Amino acid sequence: MIKFICISFFSTIVFYSTLAQTNLPSGTYTSVNKNAIRFYEEGKKNYETRQDVEAEKFLNKAITEDVNFVEAHSALAYLLMEKGKTKDAIAHFQKAIDINPKFFPRNFYDLALAQLIISNYDDATKNLEFYLSSDRINPSLKQVAEKFLKNAKFGSQAIKHPTPFKPINLGPGINTNDYEYFPAITADGNTFMFTRNVRLGEGINAPQQEDFFISKKNNQVWQTANPILSVNTRGNEGAPTLSADGQYMFFASCVEMDGTYGSPDRKGYGSCDIFYSQKLNGKWTKPQNAGPIINTRNWETQPSFSSDGKTLYFIRGQVTREGIKNPDIYSSTIGEDGAFKEPIKLSDNINTLEDEESVYIHPDNQTLYFSSEGHPGMGGKDIYMSKKQADGSWGKATNLGYPINTASNENSLLVDAGGKLAYFASEREGGFGGLDIYQFEMPESLRPEKLTYAKGHTFHSKTNAPLEAQFELIDLETQQTVTKAYSNSAGEFLVTLTANHNYIVNVSKNGFLFYSDNFFLKENITDYNKPYQLEIPLQPIDTGIIELKNIFFDVNKWDLKPSSFAELDKVVSFLKSNSNLKIEFGGHTDNTGDKAINKTLSTNRAKAVYEYVIQKGGNVAEKLSYKGYGDSRPKAPNDTPENKSKNRRTELKIISK
Repeated sequence: MIKFICISFFSTIVFYSTLAQTNLPSGTYTSVNKNAIRFYEEGKKNYETRQDVEAEKFLNKAITEDVNFVEAHSALAYLLMEKGKTKDAIAHFQKAIDINPKFFPRNFYDLALAQLIISNYDDATKNLEFYLSSDRINPSLKQVAEKFLKNAKFGSQAIKHPTPFKPINLGPGINTNDYEYFPAITADGNTFMFTRNVRLGEGINAPQQEDFFISKKNNQVWQTANPILSVNTRGNEGAPTLSADGQYMFFASCVEMDGTYGSPDRKGYGSCDIFYSQKLNGKWTKPQNAGPIINTRNWETQPSFSSDGKTLYFIRGQVTREGIKNPDIYSSTIGEDGAFKEPIKLSDNINTLEDEESVYIHPDNQTLYFSSEGHPGMGGKDIYMSKKQADGSWGKATNLGYPINTASNENSLLVDAGGKLAYFASEREGGFGGLDIYQFEMPESLRPEKLTYAKGHTFHSKTNAPLEAQFELIDLETQQTVTKAYSNSAGEFLVTLTANHNYIVNVSKNGFLFYSDNFFLKENITDYNKPYQLEIPLQPIDTGIIELKNIFFDVNKWDLKPSSFAELDKVVSFLKSNSNLKIEFGGHTDNTGDKAINKTLSTNRAKAVYEYVIQKGGNVAEKLSYKGYGDSRPKAPNDTPENKSKNRRTELKIISK
């Protein structure tokens, strides 16, 4: 909501009244009615001692005695604003202005703020422009008045050009008469986690506690959510974020350094800290503090973990006696040593001098959603979107528009991996009570990059036993690793794939040959909601042959294309870790053309791979060899273009250990 500057209205009025003495008929006040003045001063006494009911009663009496008493109308309007009676306050601000517009210029400012709260942007614009043109403007309010004027002008245009918006309640499986907010979801859209503010007793004044709940989707319906007992404590847990595969969870927990608040075995660094937990055998492990690089004596909360497993985004605010000061969005990447690096505050395209919160990095790793009250908006905190630029910087913040944003505070936005469905928390008519979680279809212009995902499992090629293994997802064009992930103890994995890229996929585990595959998504994808299902058998090192599926040559040539280098570097790394192996690189062609030429072509291609590995791998030449097989060992009949493509390949064969 719009913040009113908490200055004593009565002392402010007296100050301006003194400046305006020449405009008054007599005395200190605009009224000469003694009863009206007496009631006004009684109202002032009650206001200053926080007797608001009595203060309102006496101010109304003052107005009854003298309907043109400017100070009484202004003071009553301010008091009504504090009590949330915005429309009543507007009437009294307007009456005070109508009586004498020059007497107290701040009335135009406060009237405009009240009008912003009810989305009357056009009138708010006029009143703020008048206030800023006054020669008696309060210097301490000039900058904030200019900010609200930008909001009024933005809101005026936004409300005239609304974006499509039809929110749907997620239903009784998720929502109750308690407050539900801060949603999180896995990339496949089947696991939903959120924060619930649970009442610990009966009645409106019963103590409350923030806990995590989780729900599974069955036949497109969210089932009854259950608390995560291994994570929840007698303190507060909130703002969860899930890794794309649902195996890791980061969250905020407010604990003392000695564990006296929240949980005796959960120590913090001061105020709220970020913790993480891993799912093992279907259960969440004991949460661990993310450590002193992430957490400080300040306030760290609302984490969001990137789908590539590399970057944690979160909110950090300075803890002061007055509360949390100017929370901003930070990010920290995980280095090669597996540890978080020093967090970096995001640029002023994201962070402002006002508050930022509810940061969410979409699984495309290119689209950031967040709430802010510092960028031009509808009033209060609005939700914004920023896109990562080619140089890695964040672009200008884009307001999601009306009616996704309103004059109230909006936050807790989540967009699913497909980019079509968005989730948010709202307290609106027709819900189950308090804040409920809703979904809506995100307008096309506000969606992230299109994604799909791959899911499946890794297993022993001989025994079919599930295997934990490491995944690397490499952009074929840039040769940069974009995702590192692990299959769990059941061999299950899930990785997201941005649809406008082509990828190399490498899977590795100690004691096994690595697995090589690719995804060509730039033009081949048709159904973004249908995942790639992968079954990945890993061969023990003492067996056979693996195909290097990401070695590329031009037609009838044997010069390695740069898109081959990431795969070959993986081969080099594998050989360094298994230096006792003797390896043969084999080249194969289809049956098109002359057999002798095919034999020469395949030999030269195998030699090109051999020479690259020798150059990168050091003193390993005596353990490596190469051979060209031409078209003598086809994998498939040479009867279709697809089968011919399968026969054109490079293989790695283990000769001996």
